[in-house]
Amino acid sequence: MSKAQTEWIYGIHSLDSALAQHPENIVQIVVASNSRNPRLDGIIDDAKKIGLQVSFEKLQFLNKHCKERHQGIIALIKVPKLPDESDLKSDIVGIESPLILILDNIEDPRNLGACLRSADAAGVDLVIFPKHKSAGLTPVAKKTAAGAAESLKIYQVTNIVKSLEILKDNGVWIAGTDLTDESTPIYQADFKGSIGIVLGNEGKGIRPLVRKHCDFLVHIPMYGNVQSLNVSVATGITLFEATRQRSDQ
Repeated sequence: MSKAQTEWIYGIHSLDSALAQHPENIVQIVVASNSRNPRLDGIIDDAKKIGLQVSFEKLQFLNKHCKERHQGIIALIKVPKLPDESDLKSDIVGIESPLILILDNIEDPRNLGACLRSADAAGVDLVIFPKHKSAGLTPVAKKTAAGAAESLKIYQVTNIVKSLEILKDNGVWIAGTDLTDESTPIYQADFKGSIGIVLGNEGKGIRPLVRKHCDFLVHIPMYGNVQSLNVSVATGITLFEATRQRSDQ
C-alpha cells in the first residue's frame, strides 16, 4: 500500500475548517511556542479533545515549513485524492437543481482559493477544475479559501469538456462567462434550475473548445474604463446573481 501524501497547511481559518470537516486527516498540529494569539486556544482545546497531537515549537520551525503568514499555527495533514469525472457521473444524479462552478484553467492559487471562498458563500453544490494547466489545492489556495476547500465538494478532472458533457447529459445547463457580442448580461440571464457556470483563465478566459460546449454566454456589464475584473471578483458577482435569482423561485 502506498504511503499517503501529506502537506503542511496553515492559518486559523484553515485549521478551524480542517478540524470541523476532516479531523481524521490531521497528522500533527504545531503551534508557535511564543504565540500570544488567544484565537489559537480554541483550536488547541478542540484538537486535544479528539486526541490529536499538538506540539509547540520555536517560530523558526513554523517558518521552515511555511513561507507564508501562518498566524502561529500549522498542521501536517493527509491529502486525500479528489473525486474526478467518474465520481461526478454518479454523484450528479442525486442532486436536485444543482448550482455548479466550473473553473477553466485558473493559474493563481490565490485566485483559486478566493473563487472557492465565494462558491461556499453562495451555496454552490459542486466545484470542478482540471488537473492540468491549473492551480491545485495547494496550502496557499486552502489558506485563501478560508475553510471553503474543506467544506465544498470539489472535483479535479482530467477533461473539462467531458465533465460538461456529463453535466449536460443530466439536465444541467452550462453558462460560460465571456464578454462577446453574443453574451447576455448576467442580470438578464436565467440561472434558475440546474446550472453550471464556467469562469475562465485570468488572461485568456474560457478556452474555445470549452466555450463551444456552453449552452449560452453571459457577462458582467462594465461601466468604467476598465473592461475586465479579477476572476475571483467576477466569480463572486456572477454566483451571487445566480443565488439571488434562485432564491426567488
